[in-house]
Amino acid sequence: MEDAVTNLSSPRSHQRSATGLARQLALAVAIASGTAVLAVPGFADAAYAQKKKKDDKAEAAKPVYSKEFVAGYQPIEAAIKAPGADLAALKPQITALTPLAVSPDEQQALGGLIFNAGVTGNDVPLQFQGVEMMLASGKIKTEEVGRFNLVAFQLANSLKQYDKARTYLQKAIDLNYSMPNLTVSDLQMNMAELYFSEDRNAEGLKYLSDAIAARKAQGQPVDEKWYRRGVSVAYSNEIVPQVYDFVQGWVSDNPTPTNWRDAVNLTRNLNEFDGPVLLDLLRLGKRVGTLKDKNDYIFYIESADTRRLPMEVKSVIDEANSTGAIPKGSDSWVDEQLKTASSLIAEDRAALPSLERDASAPAAQLRTVVAAGDTFLSYGEYAKAATFYERALTMAGVDRNLALTRLGIAQIGSGNTDAARETLAKVEGTRAPVAMLWSAYAAQSAAAAPAAPAAGA
Repeated sequence: MEDAVTNLSSPRSHQRSATGLARQLALAVAIASGTAVLAVPGFADAAYAQKKKKDDKAEAAKPVYSKEFVAGYQPIEAAIKAPGADLAALKPQITALTPLAVSPDEQQALGGLIFNAGVTGNDVPLQFQGVEMMLASGKIKTEEVGRFNLVAFQLANSLKQYDKARTYLQKAIDLNYSMPNLTVSDLQMNMAELYFSEDRNAEGLKYLSDAIAARKAQGQPVDEKWYRRGVSVAYSNEIVPQVYDFVQGWVSDNPTPTNWRDAVNLTRNLNEFDGPVLLDLLRLGKRVGTLKDKNDYIFYIESADTRRLPMEVKSVIDEANSTGAIPKGSDSWVDEQLKTASSLIAEDRAALPSLERDASAPAAQLRTVVAAGDTFLSYGEYAKAATFYERALTMAGVDRNLALTRLGIAQIGSGNTDAARETLAKVEGTRAPVAMLWSAYAAQSAAAAPAAPAAGA
């Protein structure tokens, strides 16, 4: 049988985009046009280089330039500004001034000259050399330091000098730098993109995860694109369990039908679940409305087993018929399953009291107790189902992760969402991704539930 159609392609066939936010950010900052020049301080008049005996405070406020620096700087500056200047030919003379730039003022002035020459000549390495020199001078105005660091990040990134790019970007983040069309959150996203551009995906995901946790701890909203990017990178590269952490946060904060469908489907795509595990995932899919295609329902019917859970199978087929996913009479196998389920329900329901009695007996076997939990769960009798799963968890030989998952589902059905989340957090192994999604659904259900009336109201 073909795999169900999903909104997400298989990670094995997914092609990653070569351009991330880090490469696109240039469109958002001051040098976006490629010809803009940073507002760097101009080179002061050469007279400032001459030391005169004046008031100490006035003297301290003046830039400090040596005669040697002035003599070397001025002709190069004039040559650069001359019409038709050949900047490529002048580059050796420009860089030869570097040893003469000793004082912070000289470094700032020369850095500005080098940067602007690089912009005019479309020479990115020269631009980067200039920005680094200006930043190293320590003379950039306080309110401009964040912007200069951001420009340095861009240039280092374009030159694939990623360690330096990270350093400058982190400084801009630490300075809380932003613009009308650029937020600190955008800068943090770009930090993650730097790691992704080097295929250091696990580190990038950790950075993104830590940034999300920090925003949540501060009570700040998390941009959905952070989750989407984390899910995309982790899914494309099959990085587990991190992908499930991002998926859980994504649907918890953004529980749209489309997001839920992607979450359920990517969890299916990344795993080869056996019937019982797939059943519990598809049960969630039914709850959140992600069952859309014929194969979604076919897999559900097969996993549930018509003779074991006839009521649940009938409910699933009725939904498939009513939504048009499987029009009645269009699939003989489905029609046969519906006929079988319908014929078994009366007998199955009549046997519930005796099943409850047998499973409650002190000498009841584990198999009977679990079967009772499964049966009552399928009929929506969640409190009874929870009781049997709780008992099963005390018995030797229990499939602990199965019992915990279904206990959590039963607790959600009973409205006990806090207990459900505690229960589901204990699930390990293959079932963990499914339990995480159910936990996200529990949180969503709790948020949607009406507030309890005040005592005495």
